[in-house]
Amino acid sequence: MGRIDRLAERYKRYIGLPWQKDLSGAQRAIFIVYDKVDERRLRARIDNFAMATKQAEHTWLECDLTRVFSKWMACTEYRDSYFESPEDLELKLEDDFLEHVAGHVRQVLTASNADDNSVVGVFGIASLFGFVRVSELMKKIEQDIRGRVVVFFPGEYEDSNYRLLDARDGWNYLAIPITLQEDQGVYEA
Repeated sequence: MGRIDRLAERYKRYIGLPWQKDLSGAQRAIFIVYDKVDERRLRARIDNFAMATKQAEHTWLECDLTRVFSKWMACTEYRDSYFESPEDLELKLEDDFLEHVAGHVRQVLTASNADDNSVVGVFGIASLFGFVRVSELMKKIEQDIRGRVVVFFPGEYEDSNYRLLDARDGWNYLAIPITLQEDQGVYEA
């Protein structure tokens, strides 16, 4: 059984447990932590997570962030000048782009078919690297999480800290980590 299949099995065991209802938004987040080299494998097997969710009698919704930056940039008024002077883009990224990404995720979290029994799978997080910190995104959306949000996280989890693509300083977050390491995470199956 491959690494992604093992993660899907661990996820299946976790998502099938009874859900505690009185959790904060941050505590309703689940991070599936996998090696960045497995991104394509994960994408090819995302249906395993959807199927596990449906077998646990929860609704599965998806939010793909892969193209969110390119679509945002294409609609940005001064995009040509940003390509000439990329350092000018920094302020716009901190404010506008973060809110744009959060809005994109919120659309799925608050859709009419999303409720307290829904799981929203968020993938394509790696495409945010260098533009938005995942920790800032999670703070922006945590109040909108009704059921659960599953973030497919290419990176590392160690000592309660997450590091996207193994390259950035980590941050501590209240999410439930599902990892392959037996000695890591709150949940080991």
